[in-house]
Amino acid sequence: MSRIALSLCLIAASILSSTAFSQSFLSRYKGLPFHDSRHSGGPQKIPGKVLCAYYDLGGEGVAYHDADPKNHGSGELNPADGSYLNEFRMHEGVDTSYTKFNRKPDPVDDNPFDKIVPPADLPYVGWTEPGEWFNITVSVTEEGTYAADFLYTSNRGGTISVDVNGKDATGPLQIPTTNDAADPLGWRQWHHWNLASQLFTIPLSKGKNVLTVHILTNGNMNLAYFDFNRVPTKATLHRPNISPANTAFSSEAPFQPVPRLLQRTVGRYPRHREVVVLRPYSVDSRT
Repeated sequence: MSRIALSLCLIAASILSSTAFSQSFLSRYKGLPFHDSRHSGGPQKIPGKVLCAYYDLGGEGVAYHDADPKNHGSGELNPADGSYLNEFRMHEGVDTSYTKFNRKPDPVDDNPFDKIVPPADLPYVGWTEPGEWFNITVSVTEEGTYAADFLYTSNRGGTISVDVNGKDATGPLQIPTTNDAADPLGWRQWHHWNLASQLFTIPLSKGKNVLTVHILTNGNMNLAYFDFNRVPTKATLHRPNISPANTAFSSEAPFQPVPRLLQRTVGRYPRHREVVVLRPYSVDSRT
């Protein structure tokens, strides 16, 4: 067997093994996509924004692992007053809060030290500790490679990672700190929102996938969302623009557009060549 054939066989075996592992994980997973009175759309959609606070239903050890069973945001920092956002998932272990605007006397999430201003009333996961994790079931519209932007704040920096269907897909991802000592309010010095553009790139299969977000080091971050966008393939990036406006017609196939190209020597050196597209006649001009 040639080396090329052997390499192809190994690649095929690796793909089959990975697919089997993913299918096994999905068949055993007992968590369910988040839904409540306001969010009932099933799995979050990719491409698009995947909110961390919409982690799966299923409880400790199934949908998430948290260092303690109390939600330190909903029902604690945000008093249980009957409002949706203040009581959002307050009986679950994952700590959640939401972005607050127009607060007096001091702005909270719309403060002048933000790197990027987040949406108002956006739920997020906070009070994170190393070793914690949560699952998010998503539905991918089209198989492909996706890049993710990450909206977050971080006190001391740190690392996170993301699994796809139970398998590490990113390795440790370094999260820069958003702490700014220039902020005169000590409690707010790290509470400055930032967008990490294309923090990671991962392949995703079409249909159901489960993402697991791990807090690896340092913690004390606020995780709002991952915004997934499909990465164009090389074929898409270099697809020629062939249309009746920039093509000529072959006499052998009169109705099949064929680009007419001419190579010509540039200057005195034959190795320097450029491709010239001859501007053809239109259909109406043919005789």
